[in-house]
Amino acid sequence: MGSGQPVTVFGAYGHTGRFVVAELAARGFVPVLSGRNPQALEEMADSYGFEARVASAEDPASLERALADTAAVINCAGPFASTTGPVIEAALRAKIPYLDVAAELEANLDTFARYREQARDAQAVVVPAMAFFGGLGDLLTTAAMGEWTEADEAHIAYALSNWHPTTGTRLSGAVSRERRGAYRLRYSGGQWERRTDPAPTLEWAFPEPMGPRPVIGEFTMADVVTVPQHLSIPDVTTYMSAEAARDVAAPDTPAPTAADEHGRSDQTFLVDVVVRSGGAERRITARGQDIYAVTAPLVTEALERVLAGRTKAVGVVSAGEVFDAPDFLNALAPHITLDLHPHKQNA
Repeated sequence: MGSGQPVTVFGAYGHTGRFVVAELAARGFVPVLSGRNPQALEEMADSYGFEARVASAEDPASLERALADTAAVINCAGPFASTTGPVIEAALRAKIPYLDVAAELEANLDTFARYREQARDAQAVVVPAMAFFGGLGDLLTTAAMGEWTEADEAHIAYALSNWHPTTGTRLSGAVSRERRGAYRLRYSGGQWERRTDPAPTLEWAFPEPMGPRPVIGEFTMADVVTVPQHLSIPDVTTYMSAEAARDVAAPDTPAPTAADEHGRSDQTFLVDVVVRSGGAERRITARGQDIYAVTAPLVTEALERVLAGRTKAVGVVSAGEVFDAPDFLNALAPHITLDLHPHKQNA
């Protein structure tokens, strides 16, 4: 457990940041609240009783003060295109681990491209996308691979009962669309493709009792960045249930609201991962409640393992690359229900 170690949470007063602060405290860490809004920080500090340190991604000195004498930093402040670089650089200067919950494709690609060598040379641990999108799918895919050293394709399908986006999700989406322009991204044949055709609508056979559901194919999420960083899979595709895709795209969909004592919404999710190699297929699914809330145990479990030295690599690393994926997933049992499906061998 945290044993009183201080951990900076940048963007602590955001929707996901609040879940992360609560999870850190529950595990014995001492969250140091940070962000650019002094009033929001002061109100949160008064409510939680933790120290607040105002900092901005545009002010390196303020970030250094925010990270001073802490064990690690978790970046929950989007849009991540603006915050990941400055906060990673501050963490490298402070010689502490960095983790973030970014779901922005471009920000994640930038992190791997820009900081891989620098972080490796410094023997630092930088874990981007350690969240529902990016981290969970990567861990599930890695676990499904088992002893396989390569596969032909990986498919990660999301079934969300609804998707009420936070303000941060909307801002991050807008930044990604602005950077991407008229293109959408797909990972095929071991490389990124920029496509202008509409993403296809397909039917995905989710496990019972859910069964077949319409999905948006090639709904490219952070998992398509994290998985190929360490697994030899040339085709990685993610899918989103059509209802959830409509929710998040609609401008009038409300933000999530608390439905239980933990602050979680009533949203439920199922992540269905299928990996194929030759004629063989392996499948694993995960079920839970509230994609924003479940990010907190994901990133906090990762932090505990990094600080305890339970890691397999240094540098900029994906979840499945740096952690023991099956063991990590089993540790999430209070928050995620796993189903391992029998392996299939095609005739």
